[in-house]
Order: sequence, then C-alpha cells, then structure tokens
Amino acid sequence: MRLLLLVVAMLVGFVAEAQDSLAMAKIDTLKRDTAVVEKPMPVRPVKTLGQVSAIDTLATESDKISIILFNDNTWRYVMSENYKADSEVFSDHWNTTATHAYSDVELNSLPEATPILLIDSMESYHYPYIGRITSRYGPRRGRAHQGLDISLKTGDPIYATFDGKVRFSKAAGNYGNLVIIRHNNGLETYYAHLSQRDVEVGDWVVAGQQIGLGGSTGRSTGPHLHYEVRYKGQSFDPERIIDFSSGNLRRAELLLKRRHFSIYAKYEQDFDAEVEVEKIEEAERKAAAAIQYHTVRSGDILGSIARKYGTTVTRICQLNGIKSTSILRIGQRLRVR
Repeated sequence: MRLLLLVVAMLVGFVAEAQDSLAMAKIDTLKRDTAVVEKPMPVRPVKTLGQVSAIDTLATESDKISIILFNDNTWRYVMSENYKADSEVFSDHWNTTATHAYSDVELNSLPEATPILLIDSMESYHYPYIGRITSRYGPRRGRAHQGLDISLKTGDPIYATFDGKVRFSKAAGNYGNLVIIRHNNGLETYYAHLSQRDVEVGDWVVAGQQIGLGGSTGRSTGPHLHYEVRYKGQSFDPERIIDFSSGNLRRAELLLKRRHFSIYAKYEQDFDAEVEVEKIEEAERKAAAAIQYHTVRSGDILGSIARKYGTTVTRICQLNGIKSTSILRIGQRLRVR
C-alpha cells in the first residue's frame, strides 16, 4: 500500500512539473511568434473570467495590440487601452452619471440599417448569465420592457458580454445596482438589480470578466438579472444576438435595422409580424418625407442655416455627424430636418 501511494505521489509530481514546463514553453512560443516587446508592461490585478483568471499582460511590437495570459495556459489578443481610449466610441455622448447617455438622439436620425461586428479575431464574447428567462423584451403590463429578465440566485456571478469600458456603475432607481458597459462596436449592455458591483466607471473589461453579483435591488420582485442591449440609446431585443438557452452568440455580425428598435419587434415573432412591420415602414416613410436638406452657399454659417430652418446648430451637427467648429464647403449638402 505504501509503495502504491509513493508511486501515485511521484506521478502527480511528474504531471505538475510537465504542466509547468508546457505552460512556459507555450509562453516562450507565444513571445517568439508575436514579436513580444521585452519592455515591461504594468500588470493589472487578477481579473476573474468565469473560472479563469488573467495573470499577465504582454506588449507586442504594435502599440495597438496586447496579449493577455490566463491561468489555464491560454491566451488571447486584445486591443490596448491606449488605442481604445482614442476611439470616438468612448467620447461621443460619454456620460457617467446618466443611465441613458443618448437621450437627445432621435430614432429617425439613425440609419435604416447598421452593421454591428460582434466578434472577430480581436473581439471576444461571453454570456452574461445562463438561466431561465422569466420576462422577455416587449410590452409588459402596459409598459415597455426594454430588456429581458433571467432568474438567478443572489450572489451568482454576472459577466461582461464583450470587451469594453464601464460608463456607469452605481445605484439607479428602478434598476437598482446597475453596471453599463460601452463596447468597442458601439453597443451598450446593461446589468441591473445587482447585489454587488465589481467594476467602476472607467474600468476596461474583457468578455467574460465578472462585473458583479446577481441580486434583487431596485424595483424587483425577486433575484434576477435585468439585461438590456442598446445602440445609440435605442434598445432592441437581446435575443437577436444571444441564445440564452445555450449561452451561445447567434452570429458574428448583426445587421441592426431601425425597425428592430420597436418595442414590438421581438426576435421570436409572437405577434402579427406583417402588420407591425407595415406600421413601422409607414412611420419610416413619413419620417423620410419630412427630411430636408440645405446646400451650402457662400457666406453660410451653421448659425444662419439653423435660423433659416427653425432648428439648432446642435441638431444640424447631430444629423450630419459634424462639429459646431467644422468648416463648411460651398456646395456641401447638409441635412437640417
């Protein structure tokens, strides 16, 4: 018996040593294949990614790309924080005190369709929580339920869906403890009724990082996660991108149409879809008919154009994606309504 125990102990030691050697070999290969820069990078605290933790960050020859090493001997590329910080995604309507940062963006100002890249070789995904859906996106008791509710136990971990930056993290009325993350693709995900928030405003998170614990804070009748996905402040059915029964992402790229922002536009069409689409298309036709343009002439400035059409400089800038300091060109076509 003693001999058997001795043999088992030796085998365990051998396996552990082999795993350590394999991990070091993998890191050495990774450094060689990706031209890792030898200058040290600041190592951030360990971040929980489900059952996996990030243990180190390595620089590469590109200042746009870093490498994260995990404690299960895996790794992945990520965009560097400095590169992301320069992105307009994290400056446009960046409000850390308001739950809805795009309150002044009107639905009819958005394109008819917008392609949204969800994942690629640089962008990752992780389900926020897998559980039974107790309330779906859509009308609910005379109100608009702009997300979906997933049953859980208080204290269950909640994960970031994609890489991104925390825009909001605090108690927020009916939402209770709320974390909002803006992602590199322009989407924002909302995680509400948390019993604990593990991230703060300005934190960079990666897909699968634990951002809080489930709970029943705010307007809630029991422990659950209220989960929303928004684009430019407009909510749409989260089931368009995630199969919550399996936790899998439905597709790598989403063609987000303006009609999807209707509270009736569920992913699983359990209503008279054709009638609803006709209503939405009719509203879109009316909105399109009201669109008006101005062709810039000599001497025109944004202020005089705004006065001419009874609008504001801010509104013209929003409609055309320009700034109030932008230089106008003669012959330039500006949308004014």
